Amino acid sequence: MKISYTVDAAHDGRELRQLVRAPLGLSAKLWKHIKWNGTILVNGKAIRNARLCVRAGDELTLLWQEASPVVPVNLPLAILYEDETFLVINKPAGMIVHPTHRAARDTLVHAVAGYFERRGEASGIHPLYRLDRDTTGIVILAKSARIQHVMTQHHGQIYREYLALVQGHLDRPSGRIDMPIARDITRANHWQVRADGRRALTEYENIASWPSYSLLKIHLLTGRTHQIRVHFAALGHPLLGDTAYDGSCDTIPRQALHAWRVHFFHPDTGKEIRIEAPIPEDMCRLIGSDTVSRETFKEEIK
Repeated sequence: MKISYTVDAAHDGRELRQLVRAPLGLSAKLWKHIKWNGTILVNGKAIRNARLCVRAGDELTLLWQEASPVVPVNLPLAILYEDETFLVINKPAGMIVHPTHRAARDTLVHAVAGYFERRGEASGIHPLYRLDRDTTGIVILAKSARIQHVMTQHHGQIYREYLALVQGHLDRPSGRIDMPIARDITRANHWQVRADGRRALTEYENIASWPSYSLLKIHLLTGRTHQIRVHFAALGHPLLGDTAYDGSCDTIPRQALHAWRVHFFHPDTGKEIRIEAPIPEDMCRLIGSDTVSRETFKEEIK
């Protein structure tokens, strides 16, 4: 990977290490990696002294390897978008994003490592967020730690929209849920609404309803673990299939949650990237293709 930067007047006389966060946008971890394992050039000359003062007009170049240490595995991937900076995947149900133990070889990052190996591409693998094992849909991966750092500084940099099927019918057709979430100390890997938890904000809109369930379009304003699942369970409308939070499995065997749409501005080009993931078959059976088509059409004419 390579970053080139011409020192401007505002940073004249600064030490190299003072440029790490602004204007270079590097995390402390990445800076250490570059300093000890990469190459730093000032006006074409290799530099090791991070305290070196640079002058306006100096040409700074940072070089480092981004190859991932993850073991490559040949697993199928549904690629929605790719460029030199990002890889966007439509994750299936049953696949976790990161390995939870050393023996794991069937995760999304292993599949991406296999994809890069087959292409002969030495890129990093840096998911910008996670989806639960049985949640389907869009996962964005940065190909460098620098871009991961830039894109994850603020939650709102990536607009994420989900589709969820919940039990019953909410009292209001749309609204905002503002309930704090904390770990459930009585059950491992579970979360709950609790007054001493971290603030969690979820916006929703009812798209369609059937006798025993409703289809919601959901936007996360915060990114707490299990946020959508916990919020709607707390309202008495758990997701269909979500047995961890008292959802019924009569109609679907996994939580009916799909990361449907994302849009964000590309950090290198400024271009807006908009991506939509096809609705998985198990959810389509419950809502019908017409419902999804209407929502897609509404988005296109905005």
